[in-house]
Amino acid sequence: MSYRKGYYKKDGTYVQGHFVNKGRSNKIFKGNNKKGCLGIFLILLAALIGLSCSSESTCESKKCSDFATQAEAQSTYETDKDCYSNLDRDNDNIACEN
Repeated sequence: MSYRKGYYKKDGTYVQGHFVNKGRSNKIFKGNNKKGCLGIFLILLAALIGLSCSSESTCESKKCSDFATQAEAQSTYETDKDCYSNLDRDNDNIACEN
């Protein structure tokens, strides 16, 4: 729908405009252009999923059984607490307590 401007009659009175349907404006909202938007959305969604799944960690996977003593595990844990957070299960900053 588009807006038609008002106009003046010959006697000087103003006639307000009306909303009218014109040929072109009605075609814009029919949904023909949504196929392209859907395709772009699916491509972006696939790209985001691909990027989120390819997270490679630089941390080595270590378990408490990989260390001979608790002191060795503690020193490794203190070098990078974020990387070796699995060595401290109860979050008390003491690695491999059991």
